[in-house]
Amino acid sequence: MNGWLGAALVLLVGGLGPALWAACRGPAAERLVGLALASACAPAVFLALAQGFDRSSYADVALVAVVLGPVGVLVFARCLPPED
Repeated sequence: MNGWLGAALVLLVGGLGPALWAACRGPAAERLVGLALASACAPAVFLALAQGFDRSSYADVALVAVVLGPVGVLVFARCLPPED
């Protein structure tokens, strides 16, 4: 395992793990924050994997995730019920 794969592992455990936990539990506002954090961490994981495995296709996935991540957060925020 090289340093890039180690960095991807650290990002998966330390970044995406808590983000997915927050996105799956709690009230809707906390789930939204978890989704935003996951959409920010996922491209970094894909870029580290692209460097670690020396595959440029993973970098393309990271670019798509960067573009679609905020869109998903906005769609989720649009579907939230209004607060009282």
